[in-house]
Amino acid sequence: MKTPDQYLNVPTFQLTYPTGEDVEMVPVVTYDDALRAVETALADAEKYRYLLMRALRRTHDESSMAAASPATGAEVRPLYPDTDLAA
Repeated sequence: MKTPDQYLNVPTFQLTYPTGEDVEMVPVVTYDDALRAVETALADAEKYRYLLMRALRRTHDESSMAAASPATGAEVRPLYPDTDLAA
């Protein structure tokens, strides 16, 4: 997983007073760059969510198959709805 500063791989600007002197070395990011970083982070979160759900499903399927014997006729149900599979 990425750290927050890895999403902002754009140049930052130093905040200055109108007279031209620097203000405490505060980095400033443009709105468009910040918005792009947030959108990228949300897309990564969806990808990680899909991978986590897939891993949970595989673990659940393996444990269900080991726990349920054919004689009991137990029904195996997924942990989440089928609409979440489309990724």
